[in-house]
Amino acid sequence: MKVLVIGSGGREHAVCMTLAKSPKVDTIWCAPGNGGIADVATCVDIKATDIDGVVAFSKENKPDLVVVTPDDPLALGMVDALEAAGIRAFGPHKNAAVIEGSKSFAKDLMQKYNIPTAGYAVFENSADAIAYIKENGAPIVIKADGLALGKGVTVAMTEEEAIAAVHDAIDDGKFGGAGARVVIEEFLTGPEVSVLAFVDGKNLSTMPSAQDHKRAYDHDEGPNTGGMGAFSPSRFYTEDIAQTCMETIFRPTVNAMAEEGRPFSGVLYFGLMLTPKGPKVIEYNARFGDPETQAVLSRLDSDLFDIMNAVIDGKLDEMDIQWADNAACCVVMASGGYPLAYEKGKEIHGLDAVTESVVFHAGTAKKDGKIVTNGGRVLGVTATAPTLDEAIQKAYADVKKISFDKAHYRLDIGIKKG
Repeated sequence: MKVLVIGSGGREHAVCMTLAKSPKVDTIWCAPGNGGIADVATCVDIKATDIDGVVAFSKENKPDLVVVTPDDPLALGMVDALEAAGIRAFGPHKNAAVIEGSKSFAKDLMQKYNIPTAGYAVFENSADAIAYIKENGAPIVIKADGLALGKGVTVAMTEEEAIAAVHDAIDDGKFGGAGARVVIEEFLTGPEVSVLAFVDGKNLSTMPSAQDHKRAYDHDEGPNTGGMGAFSPSRFYTEDIAQTCMETIFRPTVNAMAEEGRPFSGVLYFGLMLTPKGPKVIEYNARFGDPETQAVLSRLDSDLFDIMNAVIDGKLDEMDIQWADNAACCVVMASGGYPLAYEKGKEIHGLDAVTESVVFHAGTAKKDGKIVTNGGRVLGVTATAPTLDEAIQKAYADVKKISFDKAHYRLDIGIKKG
């Protein structure tokens, strides 16, 4: 079987490597891919958002499955376009991907169907938004309504910070059209947990819990990034909490999307806060999270190709998906200066010295036979072990073997207790 994976990051590398384990899969393409993905798949020079290019390539090369992983092509309707051309595709349709593409849609959905989430208001006018901030005070959360590469959220601890975030989004266009509307949310407290689920429109199967680290620096300081590391499982996600989430969040969300005429098929990501009043939804993603995927798929014992086909066929309830009874830690090595200004083209040394981990490439390229940096998040060094503490130790032992000019990584991935 032939598979085409769309995207170029660490998540896509993990998806490609996991699909490559399937005895049914003998050919993998990745568009556009990266320097590390090239070792497991044939990279195709087509941008992830080039719907016409992906459809044309698929018509010519006839993959048995196209896996659309990033948020932008999903929001643009790539799955719809592929299916219209008679090509089998994994991922939500455009009208379902809106659950991530518009935070105001997601909040309104949760309000309508009584799915627990933070209180909120939506604004397109900065003066009204600022008045709301002054009325409610800080801490408070400001979110660009649309897709902003994981960087459109400001957890403002002061009113001044919140007001600046509103000006950035609405008045200064920092996030383009994605910030023309903002969602202002109640500030919640508690441990954060990510739970990804395979969904086939009506059935769902959750993956092991994970926890992401969004801030650039240790102790959750510095600017928000796309994610500096992740671990699985969460230290806080108990069986009782999982049952509560299934009854109050997971199934109600899948049912709500079906009720709205937007049945969700693919991977649905639940970003949760375990508050003193119970689990609440912080955000939805319409796809595999990054870097949670690197940690979670490292624990998958079943055939991902079979799972994806069951999702497309609406037969997820017939699958018995198996996960290893272990733990995983993914440490992201980033370019110095990320998520702000950073340089590319730095040669990466020490990859051959890694012995205990899998190195997922996020922002790399091959140049003159060498692997060089080609993005903000460069590598995701991911280890599995019987316990989380052992996985953390293994991952960091291998991180220390890798180097490139101005490499930056957090030292507390998996260690945080809240």
